[in-house]
Amino acid sequence: MSMMGRLARATRAAGGHTVGVIPEALRGREVADLDADELVVTQNMRERKGIMDERSDAFLALPGGIGTLEELMEVWTAGALAMHDKPVVALDPWGDFALLRAQVDAWIDGGFVSRDSLTRVRWVATVDHAIEALTAP
Repeated sequence: MSMMGRLARATRAAGGHTVGVIPEALRGREVADLDADELVVTQNMRERKGIMDERSDAFLALPGGIGTLEELMEVWTAGALAMHDKPVVALDPWGDFALLRAQVDAWIDGGFVSRDSLTRVRWVATVDHAIEALTAP
């Protein structure tokens, strides 16, 4: 089970409400969270991300695969371009994002990325710090 799947289960176990958003094409390849309080099936990934963007108050990335990386970069970029002002937090307890952070530093040094863009994502190592970063004014 993925980290997000575990988080969704723990949220429900604690009495929280969960929403799953999955494209129809992936519903057969991946295990849709059939226990979600609400399961939204979209036509494609673009529609999925649009719904998640609209319904989200903040974005939290946990260590994951290339889909996680792509979604983190997209919401980070949108924030850096002032397309939203929602918190973007990367919870990185084991240093999984260290190489990404080093690459972004290299892009900044090379003049491809503005240093200001670093203010649009918070890197944290603990759940408590993630909650704090997500809820800070």
